[in-house]
Amino acid sequence: MFASTEVASPAATEGKTFGISNRHIVIYGLPGLPLAAVTLPVYIQIPAFYAVEMGLGLAVVGSILLMTRLWDVITDPLIGFLSDRVSTPIGRRKPWLVIGMPLTAVAGYLLFSPPDGIGPVYLFCVTLMLYLGWTMAMLPYSAWGAELSPDYHRRTIIAGWREGFVIVGTLLAAAMPAILNEGAGSQRYGLSVLAITLVVLLPVTCLIVAFGLPDRKPAKRTPLRLFETLGSIRLNKPFWRLIMAWFINGFANGLPATLFLIFVEFRLEAPDQAGILLLVYFLSAIFGLPIWVALGKRWGKHRCWSVAMIWACLWFAIVPFLEPGDVTAFMVMSIATGLALGADLVLPSSMQADVVDIDTAKAPGSPKTGAYFALWGMAQKLALALSVGIAFPLLALAGFDPANGLTEGIWLIAVLYGIAPIIFKLLAVLLIWNHPVTKASQQELQNTISGV
Repeated sequence: MFASTEVASPAATEGKTFGISNRHIVIYGLPGLPLAAVTLPVYIQIPAFYAVEMGLGLAVVGSILLMTRLWDVITDPLIGFLSDRVSTPIGRRKPWLVIGMPLTAVAGYLLFSPPDGIGPVYLFCVTLMLYLGWTMAMLPYSAWGAELSPDYHRRTIIAGWREGFVIVGTLLAAAMPAILNEGAGSQRYGLSVLAITLVVLLPVTCLIVAFGLPDRKPAKRTPLRLFETLGSIRLNKPFWRLIMAWFINGFANGLPATLFLIFVEFRLEAPDQAGILLLVYFLSAIFGLPIWVALGKRWGKHRCWSVAMIWACLWFAIVPFLEPGDVTAFMVMSIATGLALGADLVLPSSMQADVVDIDTAKAPGSPKTGAYFALWGMAQKLALALSVGIAFPLLALAGFDPANGLTEGIWLIAVLYGIAPIIFKLLAVLLIWNHPVTKASQQELQNTISGV
C-alpha cells in the first residue's frame, strides 16, 4: 500500500546524494505548506479575530492561547518518544502524519470558521484539538527530515526545501484572508475560505508523502526507555545551548508576528495595507532562503545565523520612530527583516539534526531524534505562546483594548514590536556565535556513527 520503508544506501543508489534523491527532498517538503498555513493564523489573525470581532477581549484570548500551550508539555515528549520507539510496517514517522494531518484539518476548520455566539470554552477546546493534531504530524515530520541525510550541508538543503514550503503556506495563510477581507471590515470570510482550502491540502499532501517518500529504519535498534532517553538528552550541552538560542529568538520573532496586524492598523493607521506588507515580508524570506543556504556552507551555520539575527536587529531599531502613514519605511523594514527570517527558519533546523548526532554517536542503536525534536517543538511553541500571553495582557494593562473601544497605550506596541526583539535576538547571538558543532566536528560524529 505504501512506499518501501527503507532508504537505499548512498553506494547502492545511483544518481542520489547521501541516500536521498532531490525528488524525495521536494516530496518531503510538501506537507510544510498546509502545516504552516493552519498554524500561522493562530499567532497572527486568530488573536485579533477572537479578541475583537468575536468580542472575547485581548486579555482573555492571550491567556487562553498561553494556557493551551501547556498541553504540549504532555503531548510533545510523549509523541516524540513513541515515534522513536514504535515501528510499523509503513515506518516510524509516517503513521503519525497519516493520523495527525486529518485531525489538524478538522480542528483548523472549527477554529477558523466558528459559529456565532461562541465563548472562551470553544476557543480553548478547539485550540487544544488543533495543537494535538499539529504535534502528531509536525513533530515526527521534523524528526524524519533530520534522518534523511547524515551530511552537514545536505541537511541544510533538506531544511531549506521544507521551510520554503512553510513560507509558501505562511503566505497563503497571511494573504488569503487579507485579500478576501479587503473592504469587508471583517476577517471572517477570508478565514473561512482558508479553512476549506486546508481541509483539502492537508490530506492530499499527507497522501503524497505517505506513498512517495521512504521512511528509514535504523539498521539495529536497542529498546528505548523514557527516563534513559531524558537522561541522555540532559547531558547534551550543545543541544541545550542551541535550544536556548532557538527559544529566545523565537520569542523575539513571536512578538512582531503577534502584533503585526495591530501595529499596522493602530500605529501606522493603514489596515488596508496589511495584506501587501505581509506578502512582501514572506516573499523576502523565500528570496533569502537560497542565499542563507549558500552562506551557511561558506561561513558555517551558527555564524551565518548570528549574522542574520544582527541584521534583523539593525532594522527593528527604526520601529519606534515610525509614525502614522509611514507605510513605505515599514515596507523597507519588512523586506530586510523578511530576508533574515529565511535564516531563522532553515539554519537552526539544520543545526538541530547535527546536535542529535552527538547522542547518536554515543548509542548508534538508540536513535532519539523524535525526543529531541519534541523538546525543540515545545521551545518553539512556548516562545510563540508567550509572545501572545505576555504582549496582549501588557497592552490591556496599558489601556489598549479595541474590543472595548480603548486605544490608549499605542506607544507600547512600538516597544514590544521593535525594541524587545532586539534585546532577545542579541541574547541569542551571544549563545550561538561560538557553537561547538561545526562541519568538521559533525563529520567526526558521523564517522563514529557509521563505524569508520
